[in-house]
Amino acid sequence: MTHTQDEVAGLLLAAGGGRRLGGRPKALLTHRGRPLVEHAVGVLRAAGCARVHVVLGAAADAVRERARLEGCVVVENAAWAEGMGTSLQAGLASLAGTGARAALVSLVDQPGIGPEAAARIRAAFEDEESLVAASYDGVRGHPVLFGAAHWAGVAASASGDQGARAYLKSHAAALTLVECGDVARPQDIDTPEDLAHLE
Repeated sequence: MTHTQDEVAGLLLAAGGGRRLGGRPKALLTHRGRPLVEHAVGVLRAAGCARVHVVLGAAADAVRERARLEGCVVVENAAWAEGMGTSLQAGLASLAGTGARAALVSLVDQPGIGPEAAARIRAAFEDEESLVAASYDGVRGHPVLFGAAHWAGVAASASGDQGARAYLKSHAAALTLVECGDVARPQDIDTPEDLAHLE
């Protein structure tokens, strides 16, 4: 069974305000000479996602101005300060009616996770019941693929900075883990010390 490129949409959560970075929005941190959000969109595209939705929050206007997001659907999350859960809800809601059968969710602040890992997760998509996550030495991480059958449940359980953690925990039996530790580094850029992971 072959899948069209539109079946798995990329969903990039890029709304964070970088509180522990002195309020520098993560989307605008520089990586390889361009805003980090641009790099992260490129990863999803390289992994085979023809449709990419980007959830912005902190400094959304500045991000739109400085980052090249042509061809992306930009979703603004007014409630971004409440945590990643609201961005996940806004992003999934924006995919309703697009024909996407799954969402490949990635975080803007993990530049060490490249197209190889994202493509592995995308390749594990089978149908709308698919639930797949990258793992690093056996520990669950991002990206995560949610088949459309899971979207309502994920949105209902997302809260604060937890995102989909509770949902994934309660659906552990249905979750497929795909080891990516050989091709990616899952460090988050959260503190000034973490900026060393940027190039």
